Amino acid sequence: MNAQFDLDFGDATHGGIFFVTSEDLEPLAEAAGMQGLRVCRVGLADYTDRDALFDRLTQALRLPSDFGRNWDALADSVRDLSWLKATGYILLFDHAEGMRDTHEEDFDTLLDILEEAVDYWQEAGSPFFVFFALPESAFDEVQE
Repeated sequence: MNAQFDLDFGDATHGGIFFVTSEDLEPLAEAAGMQGLRVCRVGLADYTDRDALFDRLTQALRLPSDFGRNWDALADSVRDLSWLKATGYILLFDHAEGMRDTHEEDFDTLLDILEEAVDYWQEAGSPFFVFFALPESAFDEVQE
């Protein structure tokens, strides 16, 4: 896809959730990193269950040891992130189709939590961007 985004990663109002291809993630990470955002990568290629997701998010977001490993705790954590000491955040989820296709309810819950986080960070004036990488074929339906 090699999407061209007109995003100012330093502007909180540009924050949101976007769907891209895997090849878009590296340029997005570089651009966001150059503007001082904390880049957090999460691979979802072999998504099996929530515990695996919480493990990956704990590592990527360096969640505190007392992270509750449930959806409510995740919602609270992504609206805090104070331990990461950054001016803004970009979450890059690679191979999101693994989760979307096999665990749609979990995928939708994660999207809801991240949408709420985007709203929170916009109100706080801090950039917060989320990119889900899907295969090129996922965009064929949209373009037709």
